[in-house]
Amino acid sequence: MSTTTLAVLVPLLPFLGAVAGLLFGRTAPGFVRPLAILPTLGAAVLAVIVAVRQGGGPAISTATELTPTGSVPIDLSLYLDGFAVLVAVLVGLVATCVQLYSTAYLREDPRYPSYAALVSLFTSAMLLVVYSGDLMVLLVGWEVMGICSYFLVGHYWETEAARSASLKAFLVTKLGDVPFLIGLFALAADADSFQITKILSTVAAGGLDHPTLIALLLLAGVAGKSAQFPLHTWLPDAMAGPTPVSALIHAATMVAAGVYFIARLLPVFAASRAALVVMAVMAAVTMVGSALAALAQDDIKRVLAYSTIGQLGYMTGALAVGDRGAAVFHLLSHGVFKALLFLGAGVIIHAAGTNSLAAMSRMDGLAKRIPDAFWTMTIALLALAAIPPFAGFFSKEAVLVAAEQTATGHSDFAPSGAGWLVLVAGVLTALLTAAYATRLWLMAFRGRGAAAPDHGKEPVAMTGVLWLLAIPSVGFGLAAGPIADWFDGGELTPTLVTSVLGTGAAVIGVMLTYALWQRAAARTATAPAGVVPGAVTGAVPGIGAGAPQPAAVAAAASAATAAAESAAETPEVAEVTHDHPAVPAGPAPDPGRALLGPLHRHAADGFHLDAVYDRLFVRPVRAAASLVRFLDREVVDTYVRGAGAGPRLLGSLVRRAQTGNVQSYLSALLAGAVVLAIATAVLANVNAGS
Repeated sequence: MSTTTLAVLVPLLPFLGAVAGLLFGRTAPGFVRPLAILPTLGAAVLAVIVAVRQGGGPAISTATELTPTGSVPIDLSLYLDGFAVLVAVLVGLVATCVQLYSTAYLREDPRYPSYAALVSLFTSAMLLVVYSGDLMVLLVGWEVMGICSYFLVGHYWETEAARSASLKAFLVTKLGDVPFLIGLFALAADADSFQITKILSTVAAGGLDHPTLIALLLLAGVAGKSAQFPLHTWLPDAMAGPTPVSALIHAATMVAAGVYFIARLLPVFAASRAALVVMAVMAAVTMVGSALAALAQDDIKRVLAYSTIGQLGYMTGALAVGDRGAAVFHLLSHGVFKALLFLGAGVIIHAAGTNSLAAMSRMDGLAKRIPDAFWTMTIALLALAAIPPFAGFFSKEAVLVAAEQTATGHSDFAPSGAGWLVLVAGVLTALLTAAYATRLWLMAFRGRGAAAPDHGKEPVAMTGVLWLLAIPSVGFGLAAGPIADWFDGGELTPTLVTSVLGTGAAVIGVMLTYALWQRAAARTATAPAGVVPGAVTGAVPGIGAGAPQPAAVAAAASAATAAAESAAETPEVAEVTHDHPAVPAGPAPDPGRALLGPLHRHAADGFHLDAVYDRLFVRPVRAAASLVRFLDREVVDTYVRGAGAGPRLLGSLVRRAQTGNVQSYLSALLAGAVVLAIATAVLANVNAGS
């Protein structure tokens, strides 16, 4: 079987599995899990075979015309280069792990059949984006992912949080997709083709008439899909969906699609240095802002969500300085350890019965209850913090090296200012990333207080997947040398300068966070603590409603309230845990508060961007909608009602003449005839006289 045939089967198998799952999920429930796992696993195996056959050599391209359009043709096209085949392997691996994990995590969910089918469809759409050589076909996968994310994020549609999050994710990404679509048409108009190979040839020949406009329009769509500032606000709220969905979206689909798209069409963006500067600014703001926000989150999944935004900022920064090899290398590395982090967080939620780090910090022995999650999460957090020799160190260093090359003038791909911006923001983000990774580890696994609930050993389907993902999280960085040949051939190995800067910043972040945590733990050791029922109240026992509360007790109330709200408002907590354990109350030793100081309140609220958007966009749109509704009801409807009232009034007048008396009808007929005769005579005389 040819390589192109195998490549066609890679996205086709999950698609067929999704269709079969939707058709037979309820009528034949015994086939749901095989239909979820086997097609995805088969796609992953075929993706590996395609990657081995392609081998990092010349790109394999094939196309057939889909339909005549009369102008720019649309082709069913494959474009298999080193970037595409390796990203497809990542998608297949993570999707298979998510499907296996979900069989245990959502085993009691009555909507599991539709969930599994949507995950398969999501996977198929991303694989279509990865392999497609035609932008219109790529757009199909791009939009199908948006629809799947809407349904999967809103899986627990009974809750307001899930409904709002799914709608927000859909609308914000569509806000970026509108200029994205315009940019695609403008690009195809200049290149006279949607095929990526022809577009790149046109760019190389200088055939783009409006490179800056096209690049900025496309960048808007990427910002929405890959959750970059200012269209990133949907991603933290998307945590209302099941945790395995979060792993899939953050690691291998949806948000990775935007970065991959720029990497695929980087020469288009390179044609405009202004677009590269905009991309660098966007990446820098995204990296630093999301890392600060992650330090202030209490929900473990929101910490990881802001972490994803920041890591995508690293990839965008690498693209802004012209190194798509470093960007995709970090995409692959991040995809593995971020999937591990989310799936490990699911095990923690499964065991602790809450998403709240404040509540976990008041539980003793949680690490001993879930040793598999503890060790694998530790590995993944070390990779996230870019501590050598874990995978994240090598891929993040590749980004910093690319920024350094541009900043120091060794690369003229982008302005040196863009290089300095990405480099400084990258080093600062390395410090902040290590800080929030350390904070998460300490609060989740080094809690002090009541004993953590013991529900026994977690299912093998969950823990086995964690260890599978832990292997590349440790060793994938060692592929930095060989993998460069699969990309553009540029060096991906760290340099001494960037290693000292990046690792030094990470070590400072770890040590500072640990010291502040120890101080906070010492202060809270003697503070009042009690046990608050898991889902009903945040009151602190022994403190009257009107009694003055010292700062420590107020902090205890805050921590207890946050924990109780997390347990009560997160539907998957009720679904995947055996019961609701008591949520420990008390002041949580949170080093994030000391690190951020007065900035903590603003960072916890995402720097109030949602409030800004509400005032700038939501309220004006609602006001405009109210005006349109008023005009429709009071003005347009008035004319419509008037148009109907006139004939109705005329009809009522005519109806009065319908008496049913034949003599009256004959009299009226005779009178009419007389009138007509007189009128005819008068007109005849007038005409004769003239």
